[in-house]
Amino acid sequence: MAEPPIDATALRTRLWELIALFVRLGFTAFGGPAAHIAIFEDEVVRRRGWLTREQFLDLLGVTNLIPGPNSTEMVIHIGYRRAGILGMIAAGVCFILPASLIVAVCAWIYLRYGSLPQAEGVLYGVKPVVIAIIAQALWGLGKTAVKTRTLGALAAIGAVIVWLGAGEVSVLVLIGAIMTILCAISEGPRRHVKEIAILVAGVLAAFAVMVFVSIGAVSDARPFSLTALFLFFLKVGSVLYGSGYVLLAFIESSLVNQWEWITRAQLLDAVAIGQVTPGPLFTTATFIGFLLAGIPGAAVATAGIFLPSFIFVAISGPIIPRLRNSAPAGAFLDGVNAASLALMAVVTLQLGADSLRDPLSILLALASAVLLLRFKLNSIWLILGGVIIGLISTML
Repeated sequence: MAEPPIDATALRTRLWELIALFVRLGFTAFGGPAAHIAIFEDEVVRRRGWLTREQFLDLLGVTNLIPGPNSTEMVIHIGYRRAGILGMIAAGVCFILPASLIVAVCAWIYLRYGSLPQAEGVLYGVKPVVIAIIAQALWGLGKTAVKTRTLGALAAIGAVIVWLGAGEVSVLVLIGAIMTILCAISEGPRRHVKEIAILVAGVLAAFAVMVFVSIGAVSDARPFSLTALFLFFLKVGSVLYGSGYVLLAFIESSLVNQWEWITRAQLLDAVAIGQVTPGPLFTTATFIGFLLAGIPGAAVATAGIFLPSFIFVAISGPIIPRLRNSAPAGAFLDGVNAASLALMAVVTLQLGADSLRDPLSILLALASAVLLLRFKLNSIWLILGGVIIGLISTML
């Protein structure tokens, strides 16, 4: 059911609440998309009660199905659910802008000095904390998402398939489709023929649009201009799925190999800066834009890569409540939600294998888990503590 309209006073209150929360998170949400999702769940479900776990999971499932940065789209979805179109814009901009400003400053330092000191220390301290934060969110959301043994089994299978190298979106759609088929079988296929046909047509149409938009993404070398920079990142934001490594490959193919606007070393540094700074990883575009054309380039690249997310959320946001009113679509969403948590679990395992390599990092992860579960400490303070510990460790 759609929420009743809110009056002007309540709308202003909600907008200021969104602004206050996401400006703070834009400056402090380290750790990448999976960590951001966990932080959002803590802030808007556990602490503020703006969404139920079921509603949060539905938003998470849909953001995994559309292109673009998942955590940023979650912010935009939360803003939309909380305060409509104005909330969507306020939340998204307030999360993106602080992170972009930090990255722009980093880019200025990088151009001036040729490197950013202590970046490795930040990652060293943050990653163990992030593992504990994601694990806590997985436990809470998992109890809601895995409603049946079937969903649990499919989520486990999905995690194994992704771990072995399968594409994330393919696994999401596969598990969602299996749940839809099982729903149709249990209730009688003829009962939901029209709904299933609409669902299949919608998924196929979405993929067709993305394929169409992606045509021409890589072309011959072209001279640099702000317009070309904007259009390139607009296209990337419209079609890109997956992790920051997919973003790296996409940019390398065009900006490094075909167009020769930046070097491979600059690209790797840009991705590294996106990882060690708070907010969305897609602020890598901000860094590249600043390298190419200073503040105007940073603004143009940032606007280009994030604009599609606002459009996708504006289109998909009103549809989500309706999906729950359809048994086949609801079953599809249940499958996607369970698979989304499986993807987060795989990311957590990969982070653990990468970061828990010595006694200090293991102790930091365990201490973070205790502070989260036993003392309910806000995850933002833990991340900031991890940053400080990581920086200190590099100085000793």
